[in-house]
Amino acid sequence: MTESGAGAKVGDQQPELKRVMGPGLLLLFIVGDILGTGVYALLGDVAGEVGGAAWLPFLIAFGVATITAFSYLELVTKYPQAAGAALYAHKAFGIHFVTFLVAFVVMCSGITSASTASRAFAANFFEGVDYDAPKLAVAVLALLFMAGLAAINYRGVGESVKLNVVLTIIEITGLIVVIMVGFWAFTGGADVDFSRTVAFETGEDKSTFLAITAATSLAFFAMVGFEDSVNMAEETKDPVNTFPKILLSGLSIAGVVYILVSIVAVALVPVGELKESDTPLVEVVKAGAPGLPIDDILPFITMFAVSNTALINMLMASRLIYGMSRQHVLPPVLGSVHPTRRSPWAAIIFTTLIAFGVIIYVSTFASSSAISILGGTTSLLLLAVFAVVNVAVLVLRRDVQKSGGHFRTPTALPVVGFLVSLYLVTPLSGRPAQQYIVAGGLVVIGVVLFFITQVINRQLGIRDGRITDPTHLGAGPN
Repeated sequence: MTESGAGAKVGDQQPELKRVMGPGLLLLFIVGDILGTGVYALLGDVAGEVGGAAWLPFLIAFGVATITAFSYLELVTKYPQAAGAALYAHKAFGIHFVTFLVAFVVMCSGITSASTASRAFAANFFEGVDYDAPKLAVAVLALLFMAGLAAINYRGVGESVKLNVVLTIIEITGLIVVIMVGFWAFTGGADVDFSRTVAFETGEDKSTFLAITAATSLAFFAMVGFEDSVNMAEETKDPVNTFPKILLSGLSIAGVVYILVSIVAVALVPVGELKESDTPLVEVVKAGAPGLPIDDILPFITMFAVSNTALINMLMASRLIYGMSRQHVLPPVLGSVHPTRRSPWAAIIFTTLIAFGVIIYVSTFASSSAISILGGTTSLLLLAVFAVVNVAVLVLRRDVQKSGGHFRTPTALPVVGFLVSLYLVTPLSGRPAQQYIVAGGLVVIGVVLFFITQVINRQLGIRDGRITDPTHLGAGPN
């Protein structure tokens, strides 16, 4: 049997994924994924890097994300299948090892993002109940939270995206509350200092430029999420026509909200207080509306918001593992679909176990803020992938689709996107060394898993683990 034949056989044994996501659900999916842990948990860390002008790194991160989103739009409308960046890297370069690493790095970014959210969930729970919890209690609650997400994902994508609608509404409500508190404070004579919003406080060891790039590297975590949606292409109705307007709309909504929230935050709360707080938006509400019970409610709203980030990222990670395993890039067992729930149950278990390991490791060995380390590692991994995607979109211009009609981005944008993404990956951007240590450890795990997969593929008769029909890489059955 040929390799492509083997792939077809595996595909024929599994049911298709449901196409349940229309424009409305897709918009909420994207907005809900972007508006989450980044602004609720990392605003203080960004302000700590650059000072009161915290809105600037968010604005730059929004620009970088939008440029790369144009590359994703060309590729997802050209190849509306699961596997996202891994699919594009395979089609562009055709190197099995590169494809595997891209897939693994994207999967890891989803898991580190969800792990960041799980830590923020636990921290806000104990803040909401006014209990100074030890590290062990925070870690245990984060693990229980992750197990709950696995159960939701197991029930199927329909249930997951419906829950996403509820969580997205809650998290947007929380951010609107913060913005409205800010406007009320601005007009009500509260202690507001707009001069802080244009002040740079970078410390003596960093130049203003380096501080901005370091803050942008961290703020970029707040803008990620749009790339998760391309892994849902097989579960979206009419993806070719739906993705362009919905993706750009979702990014724009998120960008405006982030800039407004960051301006309100630094105008009401000194940068030092924001930096020291694990719940920065709670401090903003306390300063803008003292005496009102809003600050007692916001930690629980934050819990829902970061839950949305974690849910969507674990949903993405499991679908990516599912798609890659169906084409023998990962062991075939990870492509198993439950016969009644029609969810990729093996991939869900696999990604959840890795998340457990990340949470336990950071809770045990992290020397600084676990949320900051995990958030920065997520942006590091994804910026590396974005550099690859921006090259891939140019390489794949030679692959002319017979059907045509797909989105086409201006050629200059992928070039700019590649250069900026690559710079933000390097130590020149001021990124802390600990993020490279965590990311490097995950990549080493990926390399080990690659060779294990090669052995499994040879036992299955798949020569050298190569895929002869890359059109179906990461896709479900046809």
